[in-house]
Amino acid sequence: MPVTGQLYILSAPSGCGKTTILRQVMNNIPGLAFSVSHTTRQPRSGEKNGVAYHFVTKEAFTEMRDTNSFIEWAEVHGNYYGTSRQAVADQLQNGQDVFLDIDVQGAAIISNDPDFDPVSIFVAPPSLTELERRLRGRGTDSDETIALRLQNAAKEMDAASQYQYLIINDKLADAVLVMQSIIIAQRSHSSRLPDGTAISLETDT
Repeated sequence: MPVTGQLYILSAPSGCGKTTILRQVMNNIPGLAFSVSHTTRQPRSGEKNGVAYHFVTKEAFTEMRDTNSFIEWAEVHGNYYGTSRQAVADQLQNGQDVFLDIDVQGAAIISNDPDFDPVSIFVAPPSLTELERRLRGRGTDSDETIALRLQNAAKEMDAASQYQYLIINDKLADAVLVMQSIIIAQRSHSSRLPDGTAISLETDT
């Protein structure tokens, strides 16, 4: 499948700030897109179809799953979530670099997909102690939820070595700079300028 854009897999434990990092990077670098997943769960207040998720019925999701229309899919708390193969391919073929915000299990599946050659990035906290401080600072989770998030974070960080790049989100500005550097380097590697346009070398004849 010929593509002109680059697929990126982005994973991190909950509370590490990957969404904040990616938002700033997308504001600073043109030609980046975020993949919108399909889900069978009901929209929450303020969520718009096609923006937060593509909200579909279980029947529609099952049909897409059975026809290999998802790069990866999972069942979470009784609802299905999946990444559309065609939607990602269309974005890549339009020259956009596409980011998938995905867990380590989904990342392992996509990394082995023959249709894509993803670049994988893992965002980690400076320490679990700092992650706990940040989670408690949000003031939105119970002690039980925080304990579970920290337990899951420890497991996810064990998988960090399977990723091509590791970003430690100690200082936000530094983490943003590192991610931007990865994108620009990858574009240079594929003969593109930092803004994503193709490089055309002209020589005298």
